[in-house]
Amino acid sequence: MSTRSRLLSRRSFGRLAVAGAAGMGGTMALGACGPGGGKPTSGTPLRIMAINHVWSQAVRKRLGEFEELVGRKVSMTLLTADQLASSYNVKLNASGTDVDVMMVRALQEQLLFAHNDWLVDLTDRVEADGDFAWDDFQEAPREASVSAGKVLSVPVVTERPVLYYRKDLADGLGGVPRTLEALMSASMEAADRDRGRFGFVGRGQRSGAVSQWSSFLYSHGGDFVVDGASGIGSREAIAAYEYYGQLLGRTGPPGATNMSLEQAMPIFAQGKAAFYVDADAIYSSFLDPEVATEQVRETVGFAPFPAGSDGARPHNIPSWSLGINKFSLLRDDAWQFIRWAAGVTQSRQLQAEGIPGARTSVWEDPETLKAFPAELAQAMQVNARRGIGYDRPRVLQVGRARDIIGRPLVAAILGESVRPVARDAHAEFADFLVRDNRHQES
Repeated sequence: MSTRSRLLSRRSFGRLAVAGAAGMGGTMALGACGPGGGKPTSGTPLRIMAINHVWSQAVRKRLGEFEELVGRKVSMTLLTADQLASSYNVKLNASGTDVDVMMVRALQEQLLFAHNDWLVDLTDRVEADGDFAWDDFQEAPREASVSAGKVLSVPVVTERPVLYYRKDLADGLGGVPRTLEALMSASMEAADRDRGRFGFVGRGQRSGAVSQWSSFLYSHGGDFVVDGASGIGSREAIAAYEYYGQLLGRTGPPGATNMSLEQAMPIFAQGKAAFYVDADAIYSSFLDPEVATEQVRETVGFAPFPAGSDGARPHNIPSWSLGINKFSLLRDDAWQFIRWAAGVTQSRQLQAEGIPGARTSVWEDPETLKAFPAELAQAMQVNARRGIGYDRPRVLQVGRARDIIGRPLVAAILGESVRPVARDAHAEFADFLVRDNRHQES
């Protein structure tokens, strides 16, 4: 795996991770077996399917400890995000029993899995287990773990947006922007697009930009859904569309509407932009000599998400969580794995290695923060306290929703009139929500 791929695998998606399955003793078969597969024996392994991510890789190295704890072998399969989703679709539609613990995205597929009754209700387990300390999990990720009133997953990896900035440039632009108004002003001043110098860079791709734009939306006082109906045609949402469109469209690089993380991140890493907002999990990209220039490595700064008209309201989300397959024949051992992997001890050890977790007590432990630059650790803590637990609408068809919401965003970046596009998208999203709600209720 290349250095860049390894660094970006910290992100919530795993497209750049090594493809294929990696079990404890080699490649593991992925064929589904039905519920009639028989009662498990002591020799039946606990099967875990997970994203190929630094968290999973770190946990896999420690599995011997868990195997001794429960007296059962563990098989852990690591896949890319696309492979994981495809495997879940095949296995769960067939009521397969050959996966016990599932690594899931609480904000991407959990609602669909809940609708299909594919996940075990963990409510009683997390609430009755005092040692597990469910209340110790940060409020926003904890709430995101609940679907239809049931705790269906436990967060193990979290992320927030952080303002990356060039210290050498910010000093001459009025200092670190603490408000969105100041960020706009400084970005405008820093931009010299004819010379390839940009004030701000960020995601602009129609669907992919929605999750990062969400914090701008919230900080303008808007939301995707308000009182059960579309909120993207509101005055606040239009202001957020126009703001982000102006920020990226006027001070950012050309072709911004084609930019996802993979395109936006290198522009900042190569020293071509003064400011950049994206997930805090990718911070190491700007400290790595194979990714970032020496100037960027020496001058990169980290700041909390700036305040808008409604204050600073970034997202603080569980990018990856653990759940239990409803068809698993080893539910008790599966819960013991979650209890171990997401417990205080493991969470502290993993965060001390630079993997941001979800426990409040761990975030308050100075020893766990030493892996992060001090300024970044402070920004992450501030954003976590302010954070909202979702960065996209909580619907069954997340991809379709993001596509609708992203249309006015693209128009804004291109300098087009936002209001008519937002009006049409608002109507389309309103109709979408009616149909999506019907599906949830069916």
